[in-house]
Amino acid sequence: MTASLPQTALITGASSGIGYEFAHLFARDGIHLVLVARREPLLAALKADLERQYGIQVTYLAVDLAAPGQATAVYQYCQDHQVLVDYLVNNAGYGSYKDVAQEDAGVYEDMLALNVVALTTLSTLVAREMVARQRGRILNVGSTSAYQPVPHMAVYGASKSYVLHFTEALHAELRGTGVTATVLSPGVTATGFVARAAMNQWSQAQGTLLEASAVAQAGYQAMRQGKLNVVPGWKNKVLAWSIGLVPSRRLKLAMSARFMRAAH
Repeated sequence: MTASLPQTALITGASSGIGYEFAHLFARDGIHLVLVARREPLLAALKADLERQYGIQVTYLAVDLAAPGQATAVYQYCQDHQVLVDYLVNNAGYGSYKDVAQEDAGVYEDMLALNVVALTTLSTLVAREMVARQRGRILNVGSTSAYQPVPHMAVYGASKSYVLHFTEALHAELRGTGVTATVLSPGVTATGFVARAAMNQWSQAQGTLLEASAVAQAGYQAMRQGKLNVVPGWKNKVLAWSIGLVPSRRLKLAMSARFMRAAH
């Protein structure tokens, strides 16, 4: 990456949590920002704060990336305004801690549209542009739930498994182009994600959680270095590593079902 040229990062899900921390990390390094999220008041406040603290240029787009065509519209906005994306952070996503038979199908449609389709669309469009310039970094936020089936969060876990495998394959395809793709796989983190997913009754969500700032820092460093995978937190690293050693799919499922049980 050429440090002397003005650079821009496009961050989705930027108004809070890990995305909010990513915005501060980029801004601290003098990188201009295009921030995408649903909640305009939070985006406006973040824009004012970052521009005041770091003297960078911040643009925000208050859109719902789960809506059809919105990911393409975000990319088209950058094209229309001659914004070259040097860093793409696909952070937007959500989950639901509920059995499939108890959830509304529309929730899953929106979840997959955001977690999978929007991420894929932005990655595809931006990667093509980056390859043409022979420089760029893509960071897709996955989850430790990608490493095994996840009862009670079946669709979310499956969506993050897609993110993991898609990003790993993209990384291989980009080799030698000057562009890299990194997947960040955090465990449960102290953000609004837990409340939105109704995970408060989950036993693992009641202990000490990683801070969003630490997760973002791990992903940011790995992305800047062009690494393939990063799993923040030693417990999460052990989980991700050990689950790969389990030879039986049935045993993996049994272990995950026990891990995902609700507190009593």
